[in-house]
Amino acid sequence: MAGVPISRRAALETAAGALFAWGERLHAREKAMAFALIGDRYHNSDYIRIGLGRTIGREAGVSIDFCDEVKMLDAEMLKGRKLLIILRDGMLWPDGYESESSNAGYVATGRPAIVSDPPVPKMEAKQQFWITAEQGRAVKEFVQAGGGALLMHNVTYISPHDDHFREVLGATTEGHPPIRKFKVRVVNHDHPITRGVNDFIVTDEQHYMKYEKDPKYLLLESINEDGLTYKDLGSKAAAGWAYDMGKGRVCYLAPGHMLTDLWNPEYIKLQQNAVRWLLHQS
Repeated sequence: MAGVPISRRAALETAAGALFAWGERLHAREKAMAFALIGDRYHNSDYIRIGLGRTIGREAGVSIDFCDEVKMLDAEMLKGRKLLIILRDGMLWPDGYESESSNAGYVATGRPAIVSDPPVPKMEAKQQFWITAEQGRAVKEFVQAGGGALLMHNVTYISPHDDHFREVLGATTEGHPPIRKFKVRVVNHDHPITRGVNDFIVTDEQHYMKYEKDPKYLLLESINEDGLTYKDLGSKAAAGWAYDMGKGRVCYLAPGHMLTDLWNPEYIKLQQNAVRWLLHQS
């Protein structure tokens, strides 16, 4: 009734009840079909969320929980899901960066002199590798039990730091040159993932890696048609593969540094074909 004072105890009980109800709703929220771990220092999670939210989310009809907190990748988070997506590297920088060179806005404005008053102490950049054996095991067990894993772009930087994840991915990084134009060429047209997909060109990081699975699983290769090479690894690199692991499936696709790469029409076909194959829909 209006004008009737509410006791402190009643107010606390009301607040506690509301908090409990909110917690129950949060706990009971149905998990999305897919969990996507995205974003790192060099790959803004926003473009990945927008890019995959369209190609895999809206257009392929897959509900996705996006997250950039690496600690959330565990067996409990994967429980009950059908698909794991990862597009990020293996590093964290808890002590800061040595420069702002990875900040796109700063670079785009010509790298102006950074002035701070009072001054910011110089930061010593120390990378830490985030994946734990428990997380790697959770990914492997998720796939072996029937889950699908779509691993993209720079995940090859995760595998050197955990043997379980490396076994699932089937490769480890050799690095990449600066962003440049290259062709993605289909080397196996008979697989459901590549059926109907034409060769295409992107401007992207051409990732090189040590491929560790059977060559018969290779679907794509990247090639610099201008003759540009990287280290002593030549102008070509593996750029996509897929294979069965236990009851589940794994697919790796290399392009993905920019939104224009994710939305290349031929690459959209690959992403959507891959999801259907991973979910045993093709």
